[in-house]
Amino acid sequence: MKYKIALTALIICLIALGGAGCLDSGEREGLTIEGSSTVLPVTDAAAEAFEDKYGISVSLSGGGSSHGITSVAEERIDLGMASRLVSQDEIDRYGDNFEKHVIGYDGVAIVVSEEIYNEGVQDLTVDEVRDIYSGEIQNWEEVGGPDREILTVSREEGSGTGSVFYSSIEIDRADASLDQVSDGNAMVKQSVANSDKAIGFLGLGYVGDGAESVAIDGVEPTSDNILAGEYPIDRSLQYYSWGPVDGEAEKFIEFILSEEGQEIVENEGYIPLQ
Repeated sequence: MKYKIALTALIICLIALGGAGCLDSGEREGLTIEGSSTVLPVTDAAAEAFEDKYGISVSLSGGGSSHGITSVAEERIDLGMASRLVSQDEIDRYGDNFEKHVIGYDGVAIVVSEEIYNEGVQDLTVDEVRDIYSGEIQNWEEVGGPDREILTVSREEGSGTGSVFYSSIEIDRADASLDQVSDGNAMVKQSVANSDKAIGFLGLGYVGDGAESVAIDGVEPTSDNILAGEYPIDRSLQYYSWGPVDGEAEKFIEFILSEEGQEIVENEGYIPLQ
C-alpha cells in the first residue's frame, strides 16, 4: 500500500523560482486527506485511480479518526477520514459546520491469535468480550480455550475503531484492562498475530493472517450479517468536510460514490452503499 505525497509541482516551483513565492501561506497543492486508519486503505486505492483518471494529486496520511476530524475542523485539510461519528464534544469545541459523506460500511471484528482460535475459541458473547476487557476474565480457559493468560490489545486513544468497540461492549476505555496499546489497525493485527494468547479488534479489511475473527453471540462478522443488522458491532465509514464540498474535494467524493469507486470499497474488504 502506498501513501503518496504530492510534492512534484512544489519541487519544480522551488527550482524555477529559487524557493520564493511558490505558494501563498496556508495554500494547499492538490487534495489533502487525513485520518482513520480503517478508511485509509480504501482512500489510498481510490486516490490512485482518481489521480490516474483526472490528474489531480492527492496527499494522504493516517493519524486516526480524531486527527482527521480535528484537522478538517481547523481547515488544515480538505477531507477528514473517520470510522466514527463526530462527537458532541467536538461539535461544542469547533461548531456545527461538519458535513458527513458516507462512503461505505464496516464491522469491527473481534480477533484472537491463531493458536487460540485453533484451540477452540471461535465464538464469544458480548458479555464475555466486556468481561475480558474489564479484567474480570483473565484466562482463556474461562471461555473454552487453553489454560493461558489473556493478552488484551487495544487501539490508541482517539481511534474511531476503538470508540465504536468500547461503546458497543458498554465499557469506558479509561476503565478497561489493557495489556498493550497499538497505533492503527495494522499494528493491532501484528500484535495479535505475533502472540499465542492475544485478543484485539479490527476493521474487517484487516482480518486474517494470524488475527482470526470470532463470531459474536453466534454471528460471524460478514457483509451480509452487517447489512442485515445482525452483527452487533458495525459502523459507517465517512469523510468529513468543513462545510459543503466543492472543487477537487467534491470531485473526489463523486468519484468514490460512483460505481467505480464503490467497487474499490468492496475490493478493499468493506461494504459498499449498494
